Amino acid sequence: MFLFVSGMFAQENLDYQKPPKEILELIDVPLAPATLIDSDAEMMIFLYRDQFKSIAELSEEEMRLGGLRINPVTNINSRARYYNDLKVKPVDGNQPIEVTGLPEAPRLTNFSWSPDESMIAFTHTTDKGVELWVLNIENASAKKLTEGTLNANMRSTINWFRDNSALLVTMLPTDREKLIDAETSVPTGPTISVSDGKEAQNRTYQDLLKNPNDEYNFEQLARSALIKVNLDGTTSKWMAPKMYSDISFSPDGKYVMITNIKKPFSYLVPYYRFPSETTIYDASGNLVNMINDVPLIEDLPKGFMAEREGKRDFQWRDDKPATLVYVTALDGGDPEVEAEYRDEFFQIEAPFKGNGKSILKVKNRGSRILWGDDEIALATDYWWNTRNTKTYVFNPSDSSEDPEIIFDRNYQDVYNDPGSFVTTKNKFGRNILKLDDENAFLLGSGFTEEGQYPFVDKIDLENGKTKRLYQSKFEDKKESLVEALDIEDGKILVRIEASTEYPNYYIRDINSDDKLTQITSFENPFKSLEDVSKEVITYKRDDGLELNATLYLPAGYDKENPEKLPMLMWAYPREFKDKNSASQNTSNANDFTYPYYGSPIYWVNLGYVVLDDASFPIVGEGDEEPNDTFRKQLVANGKAAIDAVDEMGYVDRDRVAVGGHSYGAFMTANLLSHSDLFAAGIARSGAYNRTLTPFGFQSEERSYWEAPEVYNTMSPFMHTDKMKTPLLLIHGEADNNSGTYPMQSERYFNALKGLGATARLVMLPKESHGYSAKESVLHVLWEQNQWLEKYVKNRNLEDEDQEEMPEESLKN
Repeated sequence: MFLFVSGMFAQENLDYQKPPKEILELIDVPLAPATLIDSDAEMMIFLYRDQFKSIAELSEEEMRLGGLRINPVTNINSRARYYNDLKVKPVDGNQPIEVTGLPEAPRLTNFSWSPDESMIAFTHTTDKGVELWVLNIENASAKKLTEGTLNANMRSTINWFRDNSALLVTMLPTDREKLIDAETSVPTGPTISVSDGKEAQNRTYQDLLKNPNDEYNFEQLARSALIKVNLDGTTSKWMAPKMYSDISFSPDGKYVMITNIKKPFSYLVPYYRFPSETTIYDASGNLVNMINDVPLIEDLPKGFMAEREGKRDFQWRDDKPATLVYVTALDGGDPEVEAEYRDEFFQIEAPFKGNGKSILKVKNRGSRILWGDDEIALATDYWWNTRNTKTYVFNPSDSSEDPEIIFDRNYQDVYNDPGSFVTTKNKFGRNILKLDDENAFLLGSGFTEEGQYPFVDKIDLENGKTKRLYQSKFEDKKESLVEALDIEDGKILVRIEASTEYPNYYIRDINSDDKLTQITSFENPFKSLEDVSKEVITYKRDDGLELNATLYLPAGYDKENPEKLPMLMWAYPREFKDKNSASQNTSNANDFTYPYYGSPIYWVNLGYVVLDDASFPIVGEGDEEPNDTFRKQLVANGKAAIDAVDEMGYVDRDRVAVGGHSYGAFMTANLLSHSDLFAAGIARSGAYNRTLTPFGFQSEERSYWEAPEVYNTMSPFMHTDKMKTPLLLIHGEADNNSGTYPMQSERYFNALKGLGATARLVMLPKESHGYSAKESVLHVLWEQNQWLEKYVKNRNLEDEDQEEMPEESLKN
């Protein structure tokens, strides 16, 4: 690891370090398991994993091709997160049951329920390849079905046959050829790209193909044979090798829709925009019909709502045995074209030939359809530029009936969010809309001005009127409505937590005086945070916009006789098109305090005030775009937050740090460049020169040539000469996020160093946009703590004043 620092030396060789014990004791704790529950709420599966990978795991061989990261030895995503243990628990049982037959040192992922939910298939990754396993839930036993011959490099690795007797899996082809070592291969010529005069304004994707060697390796790693694997482990060839990217059985299991990638490949876009064809086969692998042939998608109209022309988004209709639904754009896919309707939905039945039958036109871009029965279905659309979404009730059997729009709202307006529709499993094992005659049901998160109170509503789909069936009454806890297990009987799966009470699952009976039955008993592993003070504070920006943040004070802090402490503020800017949505409070003081790897909460145990998730809205109403006044609003947000805690008497204004990750890092660099509010900053995995992302970034869809002043004004790199505040930059050397190339931090640091700013650059080997190796995470926490101790908690203002005094004054 190389650490680039200001001072005499350009580099500092340093082994991985560990933070102080106050932080370590919050890191070295076992995680509670993830949970799966069957649709009848009879059985639960507990999935256990370690909180972090090791740097050795991240150092395994990796190829970055077409937007994918692949381990070419094991043939699975090289960044996959694995579970290392499984347990089964009857919902009404007391203790989970150990699963027998698991492999040694399990590395488990790709979990897939069988259609009857009696089994779960999964993969186990060895040092040589990916094996197929199956868990029998009733007897809590696992067995291996194949050796390590699966190809899990693409999607749809595992698909169950409808009768639960076998699985269709992607397996390594026997004719795979040896991969090319790009480092040692001798080039046969230059790599040439051509522009034919068409605009291809694509974002700055990572891990793209770069040359013919990459193309060859991508094809070899993406190709799979489709193999039928029976539950006794016997196999049979089902389809010849291709680059399969999506596999989907029809609800009745009689047909399979398969999409495969074709050439030519592209050096401009990821694999999912390569040419592809989608074909329907019967369950024996016999061709029925090819239904879509999509060309290479390198050029699209401008704007986030741009789409390609032609049929897209093929899906099976969940309430029918074998009916396909797809969408086409009515505006040519161009958001700039005026159109009464933007998208149209069609359906098509076997043998899936020709064009389908129109069933609905929508005013925005089509999003999804939730199927009910022959006469009732719900469709949603959305339009990013206005943040608008509509929900339509329509008759899928009669397109001459006008659909009813029951919701027409700003999707950022959480106070008026009606909730999500309750679904139920049908005879095909698919989720469809739960109906009670003309009524449906909604589960809502329940954010209000007074707090968060989740609810269950019954809605009349003919007139949109709702009746409240249940609303959470907790004031000192948070209740989340996970899913309706049986809405007619009032059985809701809920999760209940408090700031120091680990989340656990319960079954709530809303028809029996809100009876609660606890079904898990996970304990709080973060005991040292139990006495920390936590509250959500609200305050106003100088333009009157209401903001909020979660405030943490050290254990034992005396609010009646407050001491002014150093403060760490952590935030992430978000763009809005109206002030009403921007001012809404979605923080809940009863959220369990979970100190994940990137959290600032650790420092409350080291004597800091911590202000987490501070509101940093950037608002642009009407024709004004949010980023037109980005810097002004950013500084106003930061000042309002500090003012609020200062008025409470808790913070020393001369010892405030600000930090953020990704766009929060970009925010941090801007705040330090354009205000004197902070003593230091921490910026992780950010982008600092927006001209390196010239065709849009974050929520900015204008290109650099359309809005050069916005790009230049917002780029901290362009204002490096204004940086007078110590800045810690951290970045993963293998960052895969669009726009946040490691080069962004490297070039920004070089500019800071060249202009004499106080800065430190930490490049983390093998790490991506988020950090996953335990060694890396501990070192990041050590770096941040060292920075905060030196430049915030123990900041020496007298020394800084002397450094800023002119040389003549020092001589006097």
